[in-house]
Amino acid sequence: MIPDTSKTGRWYTARRLWSKLSRAAKFAGEKVLLTALILFYCLQDKDTPAWAKGVIVGALGYLILPVDLIPDAIPGAGYSDDWGALVGALGAVAAYIKDEHKEKARAQVDRLFGAKDKGTPPPLPPEFS
Repeated sequence: MIPDTSKTGRWYTARRLWSKLSRAAKFAGEKVLLTALILFYCLQDKDTPAWAKGVIVGALGYLILPVDLIPDAIPGAGYSDDWGALVGALGAVAAYIKDEHKEKARAQVDRLFGAKDKGTPPPLPPEFS
């Protein structure tokens, strides 16, 4: 089931997204983070149409939302609804995903997981400010 993300966009800001991703990296898992960041970079792209940006903001807003269908704190299942929203958005905007979005997302995921392994939160990247 893909959650309804039509009203969650108001929760989205780049800072909130980075805060959520850097705190939840280990719990959410690499695929959730990678998908969220691919969508983030697609959102930032001037070539992405407005309707696609709306879909992306809804999905990222759902990820950030403090209360959702399945609480994030539930081990093993907490991010499954977030994953559904992200995958639904990714499918809807797939035609606008570029290799550069994937490459930037992969670099950030590697950075997040590397920083978590060292026990220090990564600094806020400039594109998230």
